[in-house]
Amino acid sequence: MFGEFASSAEPEPFALQPLPLGEIKPEGWLANQLRIQAGGLTGHLDEFWPDVRDSGWIGGDAEGWERGPYWLDGLVPLAYLLDDPALIAKAERWMNYILEHQHEDGWLGPLHGQRGGKPAEHTHDAWPTFVAVKAMAQYYEATGDDRVIPALLRYAAALQKVLEDDPLFEWGRHRWMDGALSMLWLYDRTGEERLLEVARLLEQQGYDWRAHFTAFPYRERTDRSKASMDTHVVNNAMGIKAPGLSYRLGGGGSAKQAVFEGLANLDRYHGQATGLFSGDEHLAGKNPSQGTELCAVVEYLYSLEYLIATFGDPALADRMERIAFNALPATFKPDMWAHQYDQQANQVIACVAPENVYTTNGPDSNIFGLEPNYGCCTSNMHQGWPKFASHLWMKTPDSGLAAVAYAPCTIQTRLGDSEVTVRVDTDYPFRESVAIAVTVDHPLTFPLLLRIPDWAQDTRLEVGGETVASPKAGAFHRIEREWEGETLVLLRFPMHPRVEPRFNDGVTIHHGPLVLSLKIEEEWRQIRGELPHADWEVHPLSPWNYALALDPKNLAGSIAVEERPLGANPFSPEGAPIVASVKGSQLPDWTLHRNAAAPLPKSPVQSDSPQEQLTLIPYGCTNLRLTEFPTLTK
Repeated sequence: MFGEFASSAEPEPFALQPLPLGEIKPEGWLANQLRIQAGGLTGHLDEFWPDVRDSGWIGGDAEGWERGPYWLDGLVPLAYLLDDPALIAKAERWMNYILEHQHEDGWLGPLHGQRGGKPAEHTHDAWPTFVAVKAMAQYYEATGDDRVIPALLRYAAALQKVLEDDPLFEWGRHRWMDGALSMLWLYDRTGEERLLEVARLLEQQGYDWRAHFTAFPYRERTDRSKASMDTHVVNNAMGIKAPGLSYRLGGGGSAKQAVFEGLANLDRYHGQATGLFSGDEHLAGKNPSQGTELCAVVEYLYSLEYLIATFGDPALADRMERIAFNALPATFKPDMWAHQYDQQANQVIACVAPENVYTTNGPDSNIFGLEPNYGCCTSNMHQGWPKFASHLWMKTPDSGLAAVAYAPCTIQTRLGDSEVTVRVDTDYPFRESVAIAVTVDHPLTFPLLLRIPDWAQDTRLEVGGETVASPKAGAFHRIEREWEGETLVLLRFPMHPRVEPRFNDGVTIHHGPLVLSLKIEEEWRQIRGELPHADWEVHPLSPWNYALALDPKNLAGSIAVEERPLGANPFSPEGAPIVASVKGSQLPDWTLHRNAAAPLPKSPVQSDSPQEQLTLIPYGCTNLRLTEFPTLTK
């Protein structure tokens, strides 16, 4: 395909191999969440939003740059996870057009990039093709369509020539890793060694994320005049996986170290309670009233999914769960017909704000709507839930299975020449218990790795009715045995309230992987657009400015947790399956500043207001919330 070339070193193999799309099927609350998504913007955006409906990627005259591929990158896994005929037909329509209109030189999609309908300076912009190829790879895994691999090989040859003539620029330069990972995916299926050459060329021309995360000079809220590609929140969320790609391409231990240094630096200087970091639209410090762009939420999740496969580190999966169960659902209207551009940990009002706290974003950045502030999140939000669902389990190098994250699902895969079915029955993260039924068609020996969250001390484990010694928290617990027929594995992760220190010596309260936030009564006001995809402000109808009365030595006595029934939409204020009670007092002088909660008063604080019983619910169930609290003096 590529002609003569010098041999390249083999890439570092995955520590855990992701399962092909379709081998994991969501069940229970997770399947319901994906159906809500299918009934909302994801399933209908192509019917009315010009940038997808009339995309240049399918011959239209609208934007032909990233927006169509972004939508497709979430639609494809959603369609095949749900086996939804209508969504599959939409995905097939797009794939057929892209494959049938591949350029003679092998390039995919519109030339010039057609950003906003206007030709770009460069004839071939690699960045949007990186997104399209990710969608095509998932489509191939789900369907086995024999047109895809030859088309991607032709594209890789065209990409190599383009890079030699016109090196990476702008967005493609900072997002090179999304092209490189597809070259490695294609290499794994073809053995074409020139693909490794293309991946390394992308790395050579791309931004040096390894140096960025190791030195990390961006330690303060970004000044508007100094905002750049390097401080862009989505670039950082995508870039955290770049050292992982460098590691796989021969970068060695220093590349791996750069990933974990980067995570630590993002936490140290910009970290938020949900495991995210701030950026509205640029790195914004630790104040919980600063926002985080939705694109960064879904891209950070995808980066973590890739890094888990690369390194097999359970701490990465702990973070992935925290983001997926908290930040991801909170940034959508519960019916998923509207989204925010920016979410805030302390989000006490969501309104059009000409005077605001954001680094560079505009007045409508945290309203719920179709296209608040900018349309990139409208097109890119769709990958979050489906890709999380498709990375719940992975294969081990020694032909076993690893539980990376917990949610109800069924896995059907082959280990060697045997069919294996794993059914996960659970209401986790809202409940402590996880039941895993392993079924084999004949006796088979293989390892089963169970991730034990770092917070899950004294986890209880039974295998086939026998109690196993308490597994170590923050590690994968390995079970190696001969499996026969159906074997039931039972896990119980004891969930107790935990308090973590935050900004200005404030605190957050956690329960298992869930972050708990003050439930604020709310009023939704439609401000423009048409139903169901209208734009909304959300205004508080109850006070939010509270400090907590906590006894650090007796948290169980300070915080009472009650379980509620798990309904059709647990990620909503009225459907919250967990409710906690804690005492606190209002701080009358803590008010709004620039249409957001002013920064937390430094704890401990005093208040003359009477103590009240406050209700907390999971962060992901809220639309308005207070998540980081000051604490009262004793």
